[in-house]
Amino acid sequence: MTVLDATPRASAAVARKAALGSFVGTAIEWYDFFIYGTAAALVLGPQFFPGSSDVAGTLAAFATLAVGFVARPIGGVVMGHFGDKIGRKSMLVVSLLLMGFATVAIGLLPNYAAIGVAAPVLLVVLRFIQGLGVGGEWGGAVLVATENAPAGKRGLYGAAPQLGVPAGVLLANLVYLPMTMFLSEEAFNSWGWRVPFLASAVLVFVAMWIRLGLEESTEFKAAKDAPADAARKMPIIEVLTRHWKTVLLAGGTFIATNGIAYAYMVYVLKYGEAELGYSKTAMLALLIVSCPFWMAGMAYSAWRSDLVGRRNIYLKSSTALVAAAALFFPLMDTAVLPVMLLAMIMLGFTLGCCAGPQSALFAELFPTEIRYSGASLGYQVGAILGGGLAPMIATSLFAATGTSMAITGYFVLIALVSLTSVLLLRVPSSYVPGSPEQRIVRPVQEGA
Repeated sequence: MTVLDATPRASAAVARKAALGSFVGTAIEWYDFFIYGTAAALVLGPQFFPGSSDVAGTLAAFATLAVGFVARPIGGVVMGHFGDKIGRKSMLVVSLLLMGFATVAIGLLPNYAAIGVAAPVLLVVLRFIQGLGVGGEWGGAVLVATENAPAGKRGLYGAAPQLGVPAGVLLANLVYLPMTMFLSEEAFNSWGWRVPFLASAVLVFVAMWIRLGLEESTEFKAAKDAPADAARKMPIIEVLTRHWKTVLLAGGTFIATNGIAYAYMVYVLKYGEAELGYSKTAMLALLIVSCPFWMAGMAYSAWRSDLVGRRNIYLKSSTALVAAAALFFPLMDTAVLPVMLLAMIMLGFTLGCCAGPQSALFAELFPTEIRYSGASLGYQVGAILGGGLAPMIATSLFAATGTSMAITGYFVLIALVSLTSVLLLRVPSSYVPGSPEQRIVRPVQEGA
C-alpha cells in the first residue's frame, strides 16, 4: 500500500478556512436544493400540475423532485472528473453557479395558468440543472475539508460539509415559516412561495466570496504534480473499472440515510397536513426544532470516528437506524405533538450519526488522484436510489394501502440494505484510531 498523505498537512488556519468554506457553501447549495422539496410538498402540485387530484398533483411534484436526483450522478461524474484533473476549488465554484442560477430561475418561473405546458417543462429542466450542481458539490466540499484537515481529525473536519445539509434544511424551513405564518393561503400560493428561491441570489453571492478564497490541499497538489498515469488521465474510467465494487457498496451504505432523510424532510410535511390534521406551520416548526439534533448527531459521530474508527461508528449508527425507522411512523401517527416531536428528534439524531463519519470514510476509500470521482459517484448512487425515490414511494404506498405501516416497512427494508452494505464494505486497514499520525493509504485496487 502506498501512503497518500505523506505531504505536509495544511496549517490550522487553512484547515479552519477550508472547513468553513465547505460548510457555508454546502449549506447554501442544500438550502437551494431543499426549498424545492419543501415547495414540492406544499405548493408546486397545484401551481404547475393543475386539473388533477391532490394525490396525483403531489406525485407529479415529487416526480420533478426525483429529476434532480437523476441529474446528480451526471454532475458527480463530470465534476468529479475535472475535480481530480484540475482542482477541487474550480468545480465547487461551477456547482455553486449552476445551483444559484437554477434556483433563482425557478423563483421567477411563471406557473401553468400563465404559460401552459411550458411551465412544468421548464420546471423539470431547471430542477435537472439543480441536480447537476449539487451532484458535483458534495465530493468537492468533502475533499476540501478532509484533505486540509489536521492529522487525526479527518472525521471531525469532514463533518463540516455534512453539517451543511441539515443547516440548509433549517435555513430553508426558517425562510418558509414566516411565509406560512403571516401570509394568507392565497398570497402564499400566488407569490409567497417564490421568496425563498429569489433570496438564494444573496446567499450564493456570500458563498461564492468565501469559496474563491479557498486553497487546494498540499495532498492534491502533490498528486497533480506527479507523473500522469491512467488514473490521472481518466479518473472516472479508473473508478468504474477498478473500484466499482467499492462505489456500489459505498452507495449502498447511503441509501437509507438519504432516503429516510428525504421522507423525514419532505414527505412528512405533506403527511402531517393531509393525514394528521396539522397546519403547514406546525409541521415546519417540528422540522426546525429537530434539525439541531440532526446536526448534533453528525458532530458527535464524526468526532467519535476519529477515536474508534469510521466503520465502528457507521455500523452502530446503521443498526440504530433500523430501529428508528421502525418506530418513526407509529410515533407520528399518535398525532400528539410532543410525541411527534420526540419521533422527529429521534430520527434526526440517528440520521445524523449515520452521516457524521461518511465524509472521511468515503474519502479514505479512494486514492487521491481519483478520490473526487469515486467519492462523488458512490454518494450519488446512494442518493438516487434513496432520496430520489423516497417521497414518491411513500406517497404511493400510503395511497395504495391507506396506512403508514407500508411506509414503515419500506424504511426498515432500505435501512437493512444499508446495514448490509456497511458490513460488506472494505475499509482501508491502515486507519489506526487515536493515533497522532493517522494516515490515508491507497486501498488495494480491485482489479489488481
